[in-house]
Amino acid sequence: MSANGEQQEQLARADSPTVDEERPPGAGEVAEHEIVKMEDVITIDPETTEVDLNHGRIGKIENLEPLTKLERLYLRWNLIKKIENLDHLTSLLEIELYDNQITELENLDNLVNLEYVKTLVHFNRLHQIKNLSALTNLRKLFLCANRISLIENLDHFTSLTMLELGDNKIRKIENLDNLASLTHLYLGKNKITKIENLDKLVKLECLSLQCNRLTKIENLDQLVNLTELYLSENGIETIENLDQNKQIETLDLAKNRVKRIENIEHLEVLEELWMNDNGVSEWSCVDKLANNKKLATVYLERNPVASDVNYRRKLKLAVPWLQKIDATLCR
Repeated sequence: MSANGEQQEQLARADSPTVDEERPPGAGEVAEHEIVKMEDVITIDPETTEVDLNHGRIGKIENLEPLTKLERLYLRWNLIKKIENLDHLTSLLEIELYDNQITELENLDNLVNLEYVKTLVHFNRLHQIKNLSALTNLRKLFLCANRISLIENLDHFTSLTMLELGDNKIRKIENLDNLASLTHLYLGKNKITKIENLDKLVKLECLSLQCNRLTKIENLDQLVNLTELYLSENGIETIENLDQNKQIETLDLAKNRVKRIENIEHLEVLEELWMNDNGVSEWSCVDKLANNKKLATVYLERNPVASDVNYRRKLKLAVPWLQKIDATLCR
């Protein structure tokens, strides 16, 4: 991935785990004698509200019964295979189980105060979303980098504001109608072929569908509050159907098959346009960016127009208020 690509990915995922994040050493299978017991690495204090046991080679969740006031439990990068022994932690608000060996969502029914389940269970081995119906207060749910193929069993999450399902095996956007409070939806790096079934998500501000199998921008009419739209690494050929999305500030169409910059003149608050690695060859369509008076950053490298020896000068003349062209600040 180029430096520009890395920068774009970081920006696109500022509030979300990156789907390509490197797995830490020792996260796979290890010898039995190397597995650590939780009781050997924790000092029990009944008054504590936060426990951080990241990178501990812990093999099992256990011996937490005295921690009845615990609100935050961090168990990233361990060797845990099962969610268990948490029933008594009814004050728990946040739990992180990032990069373990968990295969099933289970034993969470008593944790009714959970608001934030991060990577439950990102970088694990989940095949299905289930057993979460008791967590009605959940605000953020991260299930990135698993083996989930269906979006399902989420109807009860009416308070959910962020859902991360990137890097799974999902082929269709569906079963999201009840998530009326959702503002951020991340579905990058799946196998989705069509933008659909999003009409009820009227509060959505950020939609990420990077690295899927899309060929058309469509069915976004009801998402009038959308400010960030990430569609890089698909097969999109035409910029279209954004007439109602007038609040878009960041539009990512990098690494598609777009040959013309068009149909974005009405995006009056557009600040970031990422269109590197496309097929834009005519300066006449680039000149139309003069209508986007708040545009600050444009990526057009590795388009035919970028081979022009006067590329940066022409782009700056077309849009004098630009602050950055590709990865370089304007003088």
